[in-house]
Amino acid sequence: MANNWTCILIDLDGTIADSAPGITTSLAFMFEEMGYPVPSQEELVAYVGPPMLDSFRDRAGFTSVESAQALSIYRRHYIDGNNAHGSDIFPGMAEVLRTLHASGIPLSLATSKPEFPASVILDHANLTQYFRVLSGASIDEIRSAKKDIVAEALTRLTMIGADVSNPVMIGDRDYDIKGAAEHDIPTIYVDWGYGNPGESEGSLAVVSTAEELLPLLLPH
Repeated sequence: MANNWTCILIDLDGTIADSAPGITTSLAFMFEEMGYPVPSQEELVAYVGPPMLDSFRDRAGFTSVESAQALSIYRRHYIDGNNAHGSDIFPGMAEVLRTLHASGIPLSLATSKPEFPASVILDHANLTQYFRVLSGASIDEIRSAKKDIVAEALTRLTMIGADVSNPVMIGDRDYDIKGAAEHDIPTIYVDWGYGNPGESEGSLAVVSTAEELLPLLLPH
């Protein structure tokens, strides 16, 4: 694999941060608040990664009105409860980000989480400094599909003068692979995240530890 990446796009939930506990806690609160049975923990984890409104529609079967109400309850609980602060960083990922930043390759976050809670997680872990660009969902979720997040990341990287001629994506769900592929960008899949068996299909490579990423990302 030729390591001549000009910029690197990185997912957050399940790739950098183990944010599922905070997300599932707020989801459980939302279901209870709306008078629905709380799904199992396994079912709740499946909500982590895709745009939340899509999951409310496709998984919970909510109407558009219910989805908007659910999103409001979920977000309020997630932010007010400081659930973003409780996200642990996966072993080795802080060092990977530090090393990539030191190499001079521009990094962009590319997450379907809205940018404010995403920045809270990175700030709390002292990782924001390693990113040139933070691209996430818009607060109204109009920009939430991964292909749109990737497009925004590339636009912002271009605006700061970064070379976007040969980008690579790093993520833990098939949404990352498919969203990046919409822009002809290959994805390195990390298997410590929230993906199910088979979700790595179509990826450029699969890694099981953070340390395995650097040889695939750094030029040599």
